[in-house]
Amino acid sequence: MTVYGIPNCNTVKKATSWLTEHGLDFEFHDFKKKGITAEQLAGWCEVFGWENVLNKKGTTWRKLSAGEQAAVCDQNSAIAVLLQHTSAIKRPIVEVDGKAVLISFNEEAYQAELSKP
Repeated sequence: MTVYGIPNCNTVKKATSWLTEHGLDFEFHDFKKKGITAEQLAGWCEVFGWENVLNKKGTTWRKLSAGEQAAVCDQNSAIAVLLQHTSAIKRPIVEVDGKAVLISFNEEAYQAELSKP
């Protein structure tokens, strides 16, 4: 299992704490330091929808100019912005066996998805 995010994000901290408390092993991928690929973002967009992968509630999005925000109208334009501003990726994203299964943190969703036999 791989958890993608940034370490100082409160939502990432909640998710990783929950995983640790439930004895689940995971690798943490800090996409501010290790980066992220367009292909990976495209895969996440296919699973969750680009509107969900792009965090419009965060500080990074709000700091973009009105023009930069208005230019985001589809998956390709969203990916271009996310590659440039990785902090605008909703986090964490959890992959199990290379497949994206969870975005953000919701305890019930984590319990349902990660408690499968």
